[in-house]
Amino acid sequence: MLELSLYPDLIEAGCDEAGRGCLAGPVFAAAVILPKGFECEALNDSKQLSEKERYTLRPLIEKEAVTWAVGIVDHEEIDKINILNASFLAMQRAVACLKTRPQHLLIDGNRFKPFEDIPHTCVVKGDSKLLPIAAASVLAKTYRDDYMISLHQEYPLYDWDHNKGYPTKKHRAAIKEHGVTPYHRLSFNLTERQLKLNF
Repeated sequence: MLELSLYPDLIEAGCDEAGRGCLAGPVFAAAVILPKGFECEALNDSKQLSEKERYTLRPLIEKEAVTWAVGIVDHEEIDKINILNASFLAMQRAVACLKTRPQHLLIDGNRFKPFEDIPHTCVVKGDSKLLPIAAASVLAKTYRDDYMISLHQEYPLYDWDHNKGYPTKKHRAAIKEHGVTPYHRLSFNLTERQLKLNF
């Protein structure tokens, strides 16, 4: 069972991102403040849930949350500031849009750039330990998936409705055959490196 908070006396926002390892599209992040006493046995790290489970949980999270928000950093910004900084920025943008100001941030992962004067705690695998981070992971993942499915209509050859921009064999093969789209992250290794050296 996931815990609701680290510091029960504080208003805590859970933060997580989606799309960090993708070759195309933005990185999305969400910030969620859950009410005291919130319980949901079905809620877990979005990677442990099926697509159907994530989309079932999203409206429940949005209805029950004290406040929630999504932040986005696009592929061009990612190329300028790198994906790690882009992940931090997306989370900061989400926190900035919350209707209630949190007193403490729960960050999934091991690093974060402080946002304004709000204290934070980084929690490795936080999305499988703390409900607010798990809720944020579901929102970030589903909103990013929706976005990549919409881009698929524009560029159907890259299989984004299935791979969501992640580096699958089909995605890399499409890049090799058709080149990059305006949504690809040019700072990323877009085609597979040689597996061995030829002498």
